[in-house]
Amino acid sequence: MVRKTSVMKVYKDQYAEYKRRHDELWPEMETMLKDHGVSEYSIFLLEETGQLFAYLHVEDEEVYKQVSDTDICRKWWAYMEPLMETNEDNSPVSTDLEEVFYLK
Repeated sequence: MVRKTSVMKVYKDQYAEYKRRHDELWPEMETMLKDHGVSEYSIFLLEETGQLFAYLHVEDEEVYKQVSDTDICRKWWAYMEPLMETNEDNSPVSTDLEEVFYLK
């Protein structure tokens, strides 16, 4: 199991909508993530800055990398684009974090 973490940013006036859209995650998006080896996925918000901390477990990092090539992921990115900082392809501006401590 691989633990992955990243930081993204949601616009401060979009917190409620960001949460609502994730509370109503499309079933086909959930299925696609699970089909690509995601077993756990959490996103946390730091309200003061709009930073999002994403934490997920994946079975195989190479399989997980294929998520961004799926139609449903690209549709989700377009849906979320008005709420957060994004790249030209609508993917979230995201910075992977390096693990420096883990207590099991």
